[in-house]
Amino acid sequence: MYEKELIRFRDPPVARFLLGDVQMAALWMTARVYLGLQWLDAGRHKIEDPRWMETGAALQSYWQRAVAIPDQGKPAVSFDWYRAFLDGLLAGNHYVWFAKLVALGEAMIGVALILGAFTGVAAFAGAFMNWNFMMAGSASTNPLLFALAVGVIMAWKIAGYWGLDRWILPVLGTPWEPGQVWRPKARPQGASVPVQVPR
Repeated sequence: MYEKELIRFRDPPVARFLLGDVQMAALWMTARVYLGLQWLDAGRHKIEDPRWMETGAALQSYWQRAVAIPDQGKPAVSFDWYRAFLDGLLAGNHYVWFAKLVALGEAMIGVALILGAFTGVAAFAGAFMNWNFMMAGSASTNPLLFALAVGVIMAWKIAGYWGLDRWILPVLGTPWEPGQVWRPKARPQGASVPVQVPR
């Protein structure tokens, strides 16, 4: 039997510097705060609009435009499966609660990015929303915001260094590397380990 050899490659030095060196934290903070301000502004406008927070009519009309197939030209949604997904949401009147989720989600992503709290997760949520807007045929600023969000996701270790992540990450850690809260308490040197003696 042959053992499978695990090949591990290190990131190139320029990637380690750009995405993992604290010297680049200010650059990623700038991108992070810019993204956060964009999301907070978009969410605030929706939260103040009753067509988003009460009836969901704004999202309903957005989805209706997205799924419409014009007599001439291309439809806004290029993929049939995504159009069917939006059609299902429309048919079930899910825009009423989904609109609130979009508005509050945008604002929460913005706040998290501005504060630098759970930066990688917030950037991923923002990128996912950008992707959905683009899938529904809305370009606008979404491609730029998506690209910036991907950069912040890749630089998650330092993007929140000048923010709350500087303290949150060491305490909570990650799913693959527990922080101070989840680590077992170290015994002081010389402390005896209790041993049960059978009777």
